[in-house]
Amino acid sequence: MLTSVDPDASAAPSGDGPVTRRLSTLDRYLAVWILIAMAAGLGLGRLVPGMDDALARTEIGGVSLPIALGLLVMMYPVLAKVRYDRLDRVTGDRRLLITSLVVNWVVGPALMFALAWIFLPDLPEYRTGLIIVGLARCIAMVMIWNDLACGDREAAAVLVALNSLFQVVAFGLLGWLYLDLLPRRLGLGDGQGLDVPVGHVALNVLVFLGVPLLAGFLTRLIGERRMGRTEYEARLLPRIGPWALYGLLFTIVVLFALQGRTITSEPLAVARIALPLLLYFALMFFGSFFLGRGLGLPYDRTTTLAFTAAGNNFELAIAVAIATFGVTSGQALSGVIGPLIEVPVLIGLVHVALRLRTTFPPTPRPAPGNTG
Repeated sequence: MLTSVDPDASAAPSGDGPVTRRLSTLDRYLAVWILIAMAAGLGLGRLVPGMDDALARTEIGGVSLPIALGLLVMMYPVLAKVRYDRLDRVTGDRRLLITSLVVNWVVGPALMFALAWIFLPDLPEYRTGLIIVGLARCIAMVMIWNDLACGDREAAAVLVALNSLFQVVAFGLLGWLYLDLLPRRLGLGDGQGLDVPVGHVALNVLVFLGVPLLAGFLTRLIGERRMGRTEYEARLLPRIGPWALYGLLFTIVVLFALQGRTITSEPLAVARIALPLLLYFALMFFGSFFLGRGLGLPYDRTTTLAFTAAGNNFELAIAVAIATFGVTSGQALSGVIGPLIEVPVLIGLVHVALRLRTTFPPTPRPAPGNTG
């Protein structure tokens, strides 16, 4: 993605005109391709008999193989762009790391819990599905949105890795807190447990982050040794970059084919689930964006903070909902509607971020010889 934009484009907020004009044709019309992929997936799920059942059966250890394939293809080019020798610059930014952890693991789940109970008090299955979406912090697609918005790739890699570690440890604990303990303590009714083995979450993280991260790291390591950094970024990255979009579109088609019939036959349920999701994405993105700006973070890291806060690990949420409550459950439907709303909303927020970019002071480019 962003195949025609300079890797350090984020260093100059104003640049030579709007960033969107310097995107490749594939990236510039991404919203169109995404809408087509969503429609194709819904159509396949609705019109092809047994499509959803066939896709649901292609799982190993609770991981959907078609979704895993799409996400691996999507993540690999983005992670091959990361300059891994610059990660120490991010790990030393305590403001960014601490703020991200608080927003992702304290604010995000609590906000989704509140919105789910406010908008779906009479629909416990959908409410539970939404809360599960809120517990699953983003570790995959955020790299795409961050890259499109000219965020800090190295910061995104660090925050995604940090979220992954917390996800393994905290997902089950937060599930008990928000689905069992808090509802009982607040007098909202009987709690509903969420028995998610740590191994299942760890496998999800390994497949959706570990494999493409290793592949991206090795590609850059070997590529730079053989070609040099300049030639690697000028020749190889533009060749593999478009595959991120192909993987994204393939994943979207599969996701919506899984629940195409259910989504198209229950428009009222979709609308009721969509409203709290829209509010959630807007509040998380803008709240985190202006928080980052208030803390004095530059545009690229503010953008990374905002997208890692607003995005969710829908593949984990869907897998957990299906494994715990069944493929045709209301909880699974909420999980699938998550990306139905998230994908177009966050691609819209990419354009919002790029417009807000001009309100930040320019970030000086590294001096020659100090590019890491």
